[in-house]
Amino acid sequence: MITLNAQLRTEKNLVKIRENGDIPAIVYGNTMKEPISVMVNREDFKRAWKTAGGSTAIHLVLDGKKHDVLIHDFQIDPIIDMVNHADFMVIDANTEVTVDVELEFVGVSPAVKAGIGHLEKMLHEISVEALPKDLPHNIVVDISELANVGDQIRVSNLVIPKGVTITGHEDTDVVVVISGHQEETDSIGSIDFDSIEVAKKGKKEVAE
Repeated sequence: MITLNAQLRTEKNLVKIRENGDIPAIVYGNTMKEPISVMVNREDFKRAWKTAGGSTAIHLVLDGKKHDVLIHDFQIDPIIDMVNHADFMVIDANTEVTVDVELEFVGVSPAVKAGIGHLEKMLHEISVEALPKDLPHNIVVDISELANVGDQIRVSNLVIPKGVTITGHEDTDVVVVISGHQEETDSIGSIDFDSIEVAKKGKKEVAE
């Protein structure tokens, strides 16, 4: 499991914290009676997000103690395209949680390659339930067997990691080959910290 170090936030000047390469953040949830103000290194946070995203648990180390958390949310400064705040939600390592996991489409559809159809992607993420240690970063959808118009992949056809249960959409199409020559509909990609142009939604900074 990925480990991210955090420090208790005693500095009140948030601008100074960010100028020093850190991100102000809050930790909350599970048995915590109230949110704790912390700060984490910005580059370490970016690496954790790229690996875990918002669906895979990570270890947040605070005062020498490891907390199983999810990166529940974060904010981007729209002017400088830089992460400026993060939220970590504490979860119980022995209790299953439900999260939305991104679908990653891989391979090449023979139908698309032959020009007889295009792909219509109906879902870009699905809801799953698992223990924190089993939560996947994404679920792969192999489109290399979609050779004819009308071929489809349903949620029930997906290869799900051990210990993970889909909590909905079992009878839903994930992707279907549609007749015509339109370009494939792109799936929603993961966040690229090097090309962010808009602010990500998030909670407002907790009052100091």
